[in-house]
Amino acid sequence: MALVLVTGGAGFIGSHTVDRLLSLGLDVRILDNLQKPVHMKGKPDYVPEAAEFILGDVRDRDTMEKALKDVEYVFHLAAYQDYLPDFSTFFHVNSVSTALIYEIAVARKLPIKKIIVASSQFVNGEGIYKDKVGRFYYPKRRSNDQLERGLWDFLDDTGSKLEYIWTPETYAAPPNQYAISKYSQELMALNFGERYELPSVALRYSIVQGSRQSFYNMYSGACRIFSLAYYFDKSPTIYEDGRMKRDFVNVHDVVDANILAMNDERTNYQAFNVGGGVDYTVEEFASIVAREFGKEDIKPNITGEYRFGDTRNACSDITKLKALGWTPKRSAAESVKEYVDYLKAQTDLKDILDYAEKSMKSLNVVRKPTKSP
Repeated sequence: MALVLVTGGAGFIGSHTVDRLLSLGLDVRILDNLQKPVHMKGKPDYVPEAAEFILGDVRDRDTMEKALKDVEYVFHLAAYQDYLPDFSTFFHVNSVSTALIYEIAVARKLPIKKIIVASSQFVNGEGIYKDKVGRFYYPKRRSNDQLERGLWDFLDDTGSKLEYIWTPETYAAPPNQYAISKYSQELMALNFGERYELPSVALRYSIVQGSRQSFYNMYSGACRIFSLAYYFDKSPTIYEDGRMKRDFVNVHDVVDANILAMNDERTNYQAFNVGGGVDYTVEEFASIVAREFGKEDIKPNITGEYRFGDTRNACSDITKLKALGWTPKRSAAESVKEYVDYLKAQTDLKDILDYAEKSMKSLNVVRKPTKSP
């Protein structure tokens, strides 16, 4: 029976992947350091006893060598995510750990059949836009001056708003330390994999939603933020004008993509977007959460503030992966329902929403325009 290593296997995507692998009759080994604030209360109850568990750091050679022993498949899902400006940590964790996996596999001549590396939609950066006559634009980021004036959209030379288009895997413009580290993981997986004949694939996940997202991690996204707000009968905070577009993908659809990547040789040495296929404005997504709580009467607070470093739009073209037979089957509403059910099942949840917002403001991530348009 094949043994599969899942780094970050106690986390959100990792734990659901572990469950699926076990259901398929595979042996599973988890490597996770249970880092706070993601795992504020230690090892989660949902981590199955049927999976071997190694508590350790993915950057530690001895730990990784132990974790890779007799493994045929690797899902490298462990990652450092935060808004903190500790730039080096992103590369120490994300990049170094990926390099270490390949380094050990090559040095030990390990018989690994496939390595699946978790990348991110953030690799796309601001993505691709076009103007009214079809000319393409590839903006790097919105300038500080633009944001301080509250001018949220990208404009062409005539001042007309540019149209965002679904961005394919062929484009990459990582704008921050997290995205750059994830892109480095992609490059290592696809290049080291091909060079040393270690079949590898990189999956660029869009915004993944569902149960087991950490309540304590500021990075865990819109579903957490809006759900906690409605749970405590508060108006959720929406930045900018609420019209920025995102695509959300259900965690079980992501696991489907993970399993396909593991089993299908056509994915070898390639990157694939894994998204939901439907674009929502952030305001629309907040409405989905409000409906699930039955609190449509509580309107969101659109502050006009912005989060420094946020992309205006982020929607991934999933044509390439769909051509291999995968498709997102669950709606954003289903993702929200699963998360809300998980939230309501907690017995000792504290109100951490204010803490998260205050922490972000203390880091100068959340800012208010100070100039006239």
